[in-house]
Amino acid sequence: MTDFDSERPLQNRRIAIPESRELDMFASLLERRGASVLRCPLVDIRDTPNPGPILDWLHVFCAGGCDDLLLFTGEGVRRLLSLIDHHAPELRGSFIARLGTVRTIARGPKPGRVLRELGLKPTLVADPATTPGMIVLLQTLDLKGRRVGVQLYGTEPNAPLMDFLAAAGAKVLPVWPYVYADAAADAEVMALIEAMQQGQVDAIAFTSLQQVERLFRLVEAGRLKQALARTLVAAIGPVVADSLRAHGVEPQVVPEESYYLKPLTQALIERLSSNLP
Repeated sequence: MTDFDSERPLQNRRIAIPESRELDMFASLLERRGASVLRCPLVDIRDTPNPGPILDWLHVFCAGGCDDLLLFTGEGVRRLLSLIDHHAPELRGSFIARLGTVRTIARGPKPGRVLRELGLKPTLVADPATTPGMIVLLQTLDLKGRRVGVQLYGTEPNAPLMDFLAAAGAKVLPVWPYVYADAAADAEVMALIEAMQQGQVDAIAFTSLQQVERLFRLVEAGRLKQALARTLVAAIGPVVADSLRAHGVEPQVVPEESYYLKPLTQALIERLSSNLP
């Protein structure tokens, strides 16, 4: 590495980013600090192909069908609003009004960001921003007989949460506003793995568990672990870190408190600029 430049602490470092939704933002954060960014978006977020069940859920919610609403992602709130705008604009006012009336419980700070854009804020926020963190918070509440809307993501049923809510006596009304799909072509992903195996990538920064899952679906586990062993592995937060660990990979970089792109970038700077192997 050349002489250290405090303005460009990631100079001469090559970092792979599998992010898709905020790809340009993340790449810019790294490039402004001198990194060479290898873009390989692994997962794309798309509207559900069948909006009918979501519209049914929205009508129930807007008619007062929920006492509580569990919000797992800010993206989920945005997708619900987008679906309303495209398919049922007459519901927008009543949807926002109901968001301000029901008890909203957010998994971490991201759903709250979107609510604040609407002039609202969550009633309660689960910390850590994980399903177990959400369950710990819910254990402090009396949910018996309450109608609990649950905004989930992808097609993940979240069995631990559903089992808890059922045991707590709640009536659960789940909704999945978006789905995940493969983004980069398989050949691009394999080229990334080859570059990692050849020691041409200093770090890879995972920002969702779906990215981890796609890699392990596509690449033979032994080869993938070999590639990751030659690369500094970063995870944006505990959910992603746990997904890596479940596959036998220990992330070396995980922000300690805030699970966003800027803290992840700073954690990468601290590790890579220290000249640690």
